[in-house]
Amino acid sequence: MRTAAMARNGLAGLIAVGAGLAAGELAAAAVSSYASPFYAVGSFLVDRAPAPVREFAIDTFGTNDKPVLLWGIAIAVLVLAVIAGIAERRTVPIGSALIVAFGAFGVLAALHRPTSDMWYAAPSLIAAVVGIVVLRGLRGFLWSGSSPGGRVRGSATRQQADPNSDAAGEKPQSDGNRDLSRRQFGVAAGVIAAVSVAGAFIGRQVSTMGDVVADRKRVRLPRPSRAAAPIPAGTEVEIDGITPFLTNNADFYRIDTALQVPKLTTGEWKLRIHGMVDNEITLDWDDLMDMQAQEKIVTLTCVSNEVGGNLAGTARWIGYPMKSILERAGVQDDADMLFSTSVDGWTSGTPLDDVTDGRDAMLVIGMNGEPLPLEHGYPVRQVVPGLYGYVSACKWVVDWEITRFDKAEAYWTKRNWGVKGPIKTASRIDRPEGLSRHPVGDVVIAGTAWAQHRGIAKVEVRVDKGPWNVATLAPEYTNDTWRQWFWTWPATAGQHTVYCRATDVTGAVQPEERVAPIPDGATGWHNRVFRIE
Repeated sequence: MRTAAMARNGLAGLIAVGAGLAAGELAAAAVSSYASPFYAVGSFLVDRAPAPVREFAIDTFGTNDKPVLLWGIAIAVLVLAVIAGIAERRTVPIGSALIVAFGAFGVLAALHRPTSDMWYAAPSLIAAVVGIVVLRGLRGFLWSGSSPGGRVRGSATRQQADPNSDAAGEKPQSDGNRDLSRRQFGVAAGVIAAVSVAGAFIGRQVSTMGDVVADRKRVRLPRPSRAAAPIPAGTEVEIDGITPFLTNNADFYRIDTALQVPKLTTGEWKLRIHGMVDNEITLDWDDLMDMQAQEKIVTLTCVSNEVGGNLAGTARWIGYPMKSILERAGVQDDADMLFSTSVDGWTSGTPLDDVTDGRDAMLVIGMNGEPLPLEHGYPVRQVVPGLYGYVSACKWVVDWEITRFDKAEAYWTKRNWGVKGPIKTASRIDRPEGLSRHPVGDVVIAGTAWAQHRGIAKVEVRVDKGPWNVATLAPEYTNDTWRQWFWTWPATAGQHTVYCRATDVTGAVQPEERVAPIPDGATGWHNRVFRIE
């Protein structure tokens, strides 16, 4: 009986907290999706997680780090909700106090969102109130059916209080009354659970990306005044298993701190340019449409990419030269940093020299012939060749402050990552797959190499501890894109390890020693082991 009672009490806690969260989602739909108690808490934890924890999450889960975090939060909420239900007492409302604590944490988290105002507190407050009311109501049905001090059908007086109540000496209840109360509990629990699910669904639907999706469908990209140069024949080698030269939008890696994709339409978008400038200006979408667009093919790389990793991709980008936009504002001589801020508060610090030195640094609105995908920064983001994304590729960008590195620190540099983030020379083996088996004879080893804004001069391949062999390089498109390479090996029987290394145009050779991605990018020779038989 005690186990059954605890189960009912725990279920009451689950339903109560679920109802509170559903009410919070409905309220957030009227305020802002960033005020959602669940997502506000998740974002708060992401922003304040110790650097080793964040690095572990990225290294371990890669692009799945956000789903893992959300599932972790959901499991924690479930456990605490059960505890709140079991701990609730009629005269000492311990469970209600736990829900109050949940709500207070939600308020704190919501008010720390970059776009917050006082109304951001409302969803978490409403969630807490609804959770307490539902918990007290559901437990009331169980309390009304308890009989801690009485007899039932002539049985001996109970020696211990019923776990449904802490009030000794209650008037004994008949079995019929107890069964009725439990049936009432079941009906109420079912109704509240159903309403909560519907409320949460409606809240999320109202606050989803529907308006942004519709806005994106209406966007027509401008015809670039300078189209990207045609891709020369042979730039993409025809070898099965090698990475394509251009990366599809659906396959392009995504690494950012946004637990939910920011909602920003072209009508809402504005870019404020201020700080160490002669003329503070603000651009809107119409201002961009009045400018001359250009199209460039550029390879991007994430600093979190491990040796041989897949956090790199190449796309056609349509946008506007950042240099010419900054010239409108008139950058002052002693400024050295472009401090960019996303609509969700994330920041990056880009060396101004790398924006204004003539490379194709762009304020981007299109990717592979279509408006930016929502998760890749719609409607506007930055692309700066030669720099890791954490210092340059601000998505959903809405603010540029011209400043200095000795006056401002961006999101990741505050967490002791490298300050300027130049991309390191890298190469990887795309085929054959690791631990694969192949017959004796010619085996094609092929892969990809990059050293953005310097260019790849050579790739070499080594089998076991043998000599280095120069691979055949596909033609270079530009020094801002990766290059494919291949080498045919007359394979002999046995288990072998194949290594690759690249040399960039400056003569710098990819170092052998493996270095972790954090704080400023991974280095080391990539290798694969397979068997010839």
